[in-house]
Amino acid sequence: MSPRDQIAEFHEDLIQWRRDIHAHPELGFEENRTSDLVAEKLRCFGIDVHRGLGKTGVVGTLRVGNHGATIGLRADMDALPIMEANTFAHRSVFDGKMHACGHDGHTTMLLGAARYLAETKNFEGCVHFVFQPAEEGLGGGDAMVQDGLFEKFPMDAIFGMHNRPSTPAGQFAIRSGPMMAGGGFFDLTIDGKGAHAGRPESSIDPVLIAAHITTALQSIVSRNVKPAEPLVLSVTKIHSGDAYNVIPQSAVMSGTIRAFSNEVMAMAETRMLEVAENVAAAFGATTTLDFKTIFLPLINNNKEAEFAGDTAAELVGEENINRHGPLIMGSEDFSFMLDKCPGAYINIGNGGGVVDCEIHNPGYDFNDEILALGASYYARLVERRLAKSKDV
Repeated sequence: MSPRDQIAEFHEDLIQWRRDIHAHPELGFEENRTSDLVAEKLRCFGIDVHRGLGKTGVVGTLRVGNHGATIGLRADMDALPIMEANTFAHRSVFDGKMHACGHDGHTTMLLGAARYLAETKNFEGCVHFVFQPAEEGLGGGDAMVQDGLFEKFPMDAIFGMHNRPSTPAGQFAIRSGPMMAGGGFFDLTIDGKGAHAGRPESSIDPVLIAAHITTALQSIVSRNVKPAEPLVLSVTKIHSGDAYNVIPQSAVMSGTIRAFSNEVMAMAETRMLEVAENVAAAFGATTTLDFKTIFLPLINNNKEAEFAGDTAAELVGEENINRHGPLIMGSEDFSFMLDKCPGAYINIGNGGGVVDCEIHNPGYDFNDEILALGASYYARLVERRLAKSKDV
């Protein structure tokens, strides 16, 4: 019996687990209930459980035989601070918190693979099931790495997966090399000189300066990188002043940078400060920049991306695999794990569910019909990579 057929036999269990997690969303580094559920399930499957990496992270370890080969499988667990608009029975019980990105489905698919692999043991070697907290911009992937993930649980390769509503169910998309952008958040403070709004000549107006800097920063995109090298720089907030008749003393500009290489990210940070300082100086003001790298670019290892694509093709046919998937300007902190360990990240089609809309939308819901397929993909990665027979 194939993994997909055997996992399909407990598909209803997967749906129940997924909807329970969906109904009880927890934000980054607060996934206590979810971590408890994951740990309890893993123990019930007979898998060794390790807790506390990245605060609320969980790692399950399953070893079969004495072969030294290892593989890691990763899923994220956290929710988003969104008020859910859905009205179905498993909607969030917590106002202002919602699984709007499908991490409830990712966690469930990895649990399904863990159950199947623990029951069948059709491999030889060691698999680590990595359940990561705080993917949504809080650095949970980096936190697990900093807590010694790969030192405590050595892996030859690690694999991750994310649902994609714009891709039909039953299809996968992947690409070698850069796949998702790195992301940085910035806060740029402009210190000017406050004055009465009726006497602007006595001021150094930080609002005017912020407007000029906002425009000038776009020259980094248009003039400092090659036209074929993607870079996004967005100013998303400008905060200054409290009154109609007062030119304020200072202003704060905030936003994000996205790029597909660490070199471009570093260049953009350097140029931001140079542009801001010089524009501000022209008006007699000063600036300070606080830049935080939140996500590294997600870069798939070529060999592991091919292996992941081959594994998915075995399940759904080569015609349902896009091996040249699009570059995605969104970010994913699985990138911190791929920065330390070879591996690959794949998108699984989530389209066609009862609720069919994009992620981070208050009306989103994970498509339960793909739970067994996603779990089968994880399971076949292990069976193929740690095959008892070398002819696989």
